[in-house]
Formats: sequence, structure tokens, C-alpha cells
Amino acid sequence: MGIKLYSADEGRCSWANPADALYCAYHDLEWGVPEYDSRALWEKLVLDGFQAGLAWITILRKREAFRAAFADFDPDRVARFDEADRARLLTDAGIVRSAAKIDAAIAGARLYLDMREAGEDFSTWLWDFAGGSPKQNRWDHVSQLPAQTAVAVDMAKALKAKGFKFCGPVIVYAFMQAVGMVNDHVTTCPRHAEVAAIGRP
Repeated sequence: MGIKLYSADEGRCSWANPADALYCAYHDLEWGVPEYDSRALWEKLVLDGFQAGLAWITILRKREAFRAAFADFDPDRVARFDEADRARLLTDAGIVRSAAKIDAAIAGARLYLDMREAGEDFSTWLWDFAGGSPKQNRWDHVSQLPAQTAVAVDMAKALKAKGFKFCGPVIVYAFMQAVGMVNDHVTTCPRHAEVAAIGRP
């Protein structure tokens, strides 16, 4: 992962508001970097679920509060959340206080553990949809980026079949972009080549 932050005139993807340092840092250091850690992938999927109907920057600004509220997104701990924890989360102003999304996150932790117990590695299972390695797209402008793809539709269907919620194909494609299953930095963005050069560990 690089440490340089780019400016808008260096070709950064235009969705990253140059006036928002947090958003720019997210673009320059995280977005599109291939992620293979199961726990980290589950965290991102949960946060993308909380984003439903909201802007990602809203979730990004609350991410540390989410991590504190959800035990650093440790599935083993979140799976044990009880009614007291649920009540605590519903009164936590630092996160998105949606009962349905909170319930989905807790249930998702239990599903994650069920998969692990059945011998299914969450990361391997997700990356198999993407063929195991990032797809290197070559978009010249952000207007060319799709909102969803056939792979995202398939992944969303499979997640829902497992019991996961708030994971429709648009959310899933945003997840795939963020965790580097596809490289959707535009070709003029310096991060396109940098992300493409990152190999699987």
C-alpha cells in the first residue's frame, strides 16, 4: 500500500472529493487494494450493508465508531451479541442506528462462523467468484464504471442464499471495487497502475 496522497490534478478518480482529506486518503491508500483477509472482508461487507441508502463517506466518517461498537468486527465476538448489545447499538449515536442493519450484522457474524465450521473460508469463497485474482479494468472516465456486473449478481445471490442481508448486486459490486476484486481506478489515476502491480501475498 502506498503512502503518497495524490491531488486532483494528478488524475485521481473524480469521485474522491479533493476537499475531503478523509475521502482522498481512502481513495489513495485503500480503495481497490486487493484484500484477502477473511475478517477484513467481512467487516467491509458489513459496512457496505450499513451504507445502503446512504453515501459511503457517511460510513467512512463513522468507521472507527463502528469498529468500537462492533468489537473491531471480530465475528466470534459479534456472533455472541445479545439483546443488551443490540439495545446498546440502537442507542449509539456514532453509528447508523438501523435495527434491520444491526440485526443483519449480528446474524452475518453467525453465518460467517457457520461457514468456517463447515470448512468454508470466507475469503476463498468470495474470491472464487472473481476467479481468484483481481480483474484489471481500463476505464477512461468514472462515468464508464458499471453499477453492477454479472459476477456481482452471482455473488449477491450466493450471499443471500447463505442468509446474508443488505447485499444486493449494487452493494456487492461496490464491495468488489473496494476490496480489489476489480481494479476500477480510471486509467488516468496514478493508483490504477499501482493497484495493478500489487500481487497476491
